[in-house]
Amino acid sequence: MSVCNATRTFRAFRGFPLSTTRAFSSSPSVLSGHNKWSKIKATKGAMDAQKSALYARYYRDIIITVRETGNGDPETNASLAAALKRAKSAGVPKDNIEKALKKATGGKESGDQPVTYEAMGPGSVGIIIECLTNNPNRTFKFTRETLTKHGARLAPVSFLFQKKGVVRVAVEEGDDFDARLERLIDTALNARAEDFDLEGEPENGLKEIEFTCLPASLGKLTAAVTEQGLCKELVSSEMVYAPVDKPEPPDEETEEKIGKLVEALEGLEDTLRVTTTID
Repeated sequence: MSVCNATRTFRAFRGFPLSTTRAFSSSPSVLSGHNKWSKIKATKGAMDAQKSALYARYYRDIIITVRETGNGDPETNASLAAALKRAKSAGVPKDNIEKALKKATGGKESGDQPVTYEAMGPGSVGIIIECLTNNPNRTFKFTRETLTKHGARLAPVSFLFQKKGVVRVAVEEGDDFDARLERLIDTALNARAEDFDLEGEPENGLKEIEFTCLPASLGKLTAAVTEQGLCKELVSSEMVYAPVDKPEPPDEETEEKIGKLVEALEGLEDTLRVTTTID
């Protein structure tokens, strides 16, 4: 027997395959396609989550605006018109906007009622949670569970906050920007604005300015800064909870914990807005 035949006989006897030819790839080609699809699904899932969060934010904005102004007609409510414009510019579907308006204006017919919870978070950070619900027991249950999961608890903290009216407008940049801005500030102060703040860098040729006032002056201030053509557009007009005192910045660990807690609370179906003493 030749050496070649003897080798083949030995390999067959030991259970080895007769051919030592190897494929270029040990993985079926279908797996490559599967991995690609998994990546696509993961990316799409992340984008859908971001879009859903964005829609929810504008959904809440519309409801809060109607609730605080008591007017669901954008033709006569400049604040609501501004909220609707922001939602449309962000690509919020028409159905979502109409659903928000219906919920906001439904009142007692829809069974929805406002509820507010107070809580103490990690690092003794005070938290106000504003909700709109047709089932207070459900909302209370989910809110308390979320707080507990993130190391927080229900507690009276309203003394750490005060109600404030906040009006934000956008002023168009240009050669006479400083003069227009000065007139706008004078007008706002005459309409009982308590303070103002120029916010961030200009965007799309517009600079935002924020005015704060007492709750009772919100309507007057909003009308004053929008009716004289001193601003390009009304960004928002709302009542908010503001910290009474400006606290020391929290440490990195506390800030991260509060951030995760606020995100979880805002993700609950009935939550409208979450405010903390470190906002």
